[in-house]
Amino acid sequence: MKVYSKHGRPGLLRMPAILIAGIMLLGVILAPSTGEAQIFDAETFTLKNGLQVVVVPNHRAPVVFQMIAYRVGAADGPPGKNGIAHFLEHLMFKATDKLKAGQFTQEIDRRGGTDNAFTNQDMTAFHQEIAKEHLPLVMSMEANRMTRLRLTDAVVMPERDVILEERRERIDNEPGAQLMEMMDAALFLNHPYRLPVIGWRHEMEQYSTADAVAFYHRYYAPNNAVLVIGGDVTVPEVRRLAEKYFGSIPRRDLPPRQRLQEPQQRAPRQVELTSDLVRQPYVVKTYLAPSYRLGLDNQQAQDDDAYALLLLSEILGDGTGSRLYRRLVITDKSATSADCSYDPGAYDLGTFSFYGSPVPGGDLGKVEAAINDEIALVLKDGITEEELTLAKKRLRIATVKARDSLSGPVGMIAAALVNGRNLADVQAWADRIDAVTVVDIQRAARRVFDDRRSVTGRLLAANPAAAARLAPEAAPPLPQSPETGAMPSGTVN
Repeated sequence: MKVYSKHGRPGLLRMPAILIAGIMLLGVILAPSTGEAQIFDAETFTLKNGLQVVVVPNHRAPVVFQMIAYRVGAADGPPGKNGIAHFLEHLMFKATDKLKAGQFTQEIDRRGGTDNAFTNQDMTAFHQEIAKEHLPLVMSMEANRMTRLRLTDAVVMPERDVILEERRERIDNEPGAQLMEMMDAALFLNHPYRLPVIGWRHEMEQYSTADAVAFYHRYYAPNNAVLVIGGDVTVPEVRRLAEKYFGSIPRRDLPPRQRLQEPQQRAPRQVELTSDLVRQPYVVKTYLAPSYRLGLDNQQAQDDDAYALLLLSEILGDGTGSRLYRRLVITDKSATSADCSYDPGAYDLGTFSFYGSPVPGGDLGKVEAAINDEIALVLKDGITEEELTLAKKRLRIATVKARDSLSGPVGMIAAALVNGRNLADVQAWADRIDAVTVVDIQRAARRVFDDRRSVTGRLLAANPAAAARLAPEAAPPLPQSPETGAMPSGTVN
C-alpha cells in the first residue's frame, strides 16, 4: 500500500514502513500478547459523545504521539467520488473558525514536532509527535478541526489541483503504480476496494466544494472516531484533556457501514503492462483472502485463518531464509528478489500476494512458474513443524522489539479499532499466533490459494535489452497498491 502525504511525499500506511508498516501488518510485529499488554498498559474509555479514547503509556521520554482515526475511507465514498475521503484529508489542514490555513502544521513545527495524515480504503487518520507539554495544544487543534472547518470554493478548488498533480506524479507517471491499480480493479469484481483510494482522474476533476462539505458533515464526528495517545502520559490526564477539548462536541447520526460484497469468482485474471519506463520487470500474483474480521464467504471470520496465513507468509516470503528466496534467488539464481505479503487488517476482505523479479535479462516466466510451484507444494504437503516453530519465534522476537516504539502501537491499535476489532483482540494476538498448528496453515492455504480468486500482474519493459543494461543490481521492493498502503488496502497521505 502506497501512501501519500498532504505534503505530496510518501507518508505512512498500507504498507507491508514507518508507522504504516506497523499499521499495515496490523500487529504482525506490534500487537502485544496478554502478558505483554501489561508493558504497554493500554487502557480505553469512551466519552459521552461516543469518542473512544485509548492511552498507551510509554515513559521513556517526555514525548507523546497522538492519532485520531475516523471510521471512513475511500471504500465509503459515494459512487463516482470514492477519492473524496483522501481529498477531505487534504482539506482538513485548511482554516477553521480558530485556525488559519496551514496554522495547524505551523504550530507543531514551531515547537519541534511533526504531523501528517493518511487515507486508505477503511480509515482516515491524523497524527502528531511532539513534546508532552504541548499535548493540550495539539489536542485542542485536533478537536477544533473535527467540526469547525471553513470550506469555500477559494479553498477547495486549488487543493483539487494539488491532488490531481499528486495522482499525475505517483500513478500516471509510475508504471508499477498503474499495474497495481489495474490489478485491484481486476481482483475485486464488485467491492469498492477495486477503486483507487486517490480516485480516478476524470472523477477527481469533478469534485466540488459541496461534495467535500457533505462528506465532512456526514462522517467527521466524535462517535465515528478513535483517539489514541501514546507516550509520557497517564490515563487520568488524558481523560481530563479529552473531556475538556472533545467532550462538548455533539455526536451525529451516522450512516450504516454497508458496502457491496464480492460475488463468487469463477476464473483467474491476467494483467500485463508494458512501458518504456520499466527498468526491472516483475510478476505479482494476488489472491483474495480473509481478514481478521471477515471470511471469504463475506461472513464473520472463523477458524483464526488470518493468524495461520500470517505465519504462512512469514515462512514463504519473509527474508533470506524464506522458501521463496531460497528457491528463486539462492538455488535457481533466476531472481534478484522474491517475496510474499499478507494483509489481514482490512475492514472487509484481505489479500495475499506473491512477488518475484528476474535477474537482469532473465526469464520472467521462469520466476512465475517457480512461485506457482511453491504454492502447489504448500497445498500438497503443507509446512513442517520446524518451520512453524521458527516463524513463531521470529514474530515473538519482533513483538519484543516493538515495545520501544512510540508510534507503532498507537497506529496499530487505532487501525484495529477502526476496522472492527477491539483492544482485547489486539492483546490476544500473540496467544492466537501461538495456537496455530501446521494443520491450521494447510487448511487456510487450501481455502485461499484458489486461482479462480486471483489475479496475476506482469510489469514488462518495452525494450528488454535496454532495461537489462540499466536494471539495478537489487530488484524493487514488493510493489504496493497506489491507493493503499498498506495497507493491503492502500493508503494515501
